[in-house]
Amino acid sequence: MEDKKITCKDCGKEFIFTVGEQEFYKEKGFENDPVRCPDCRRSRKAQKMNRDR
Repeated sequence: MEDKKITCKDCGKEFIFTVGEQEFYKEKGFENDPVRCPDCRRSRKAQKMNRDR
């Protein structure tokens, strides 16, 4: 396994999906690679949490 370069589907910025992150995803049973960069994932999660209140 090696680091992957992925383009965020929200902001278009490239980010690195590290081997460590890939192993974490595999352990959790996630089958798909992330499509959003960490910043956009955090932003989206915060929006969801505010909506669920």
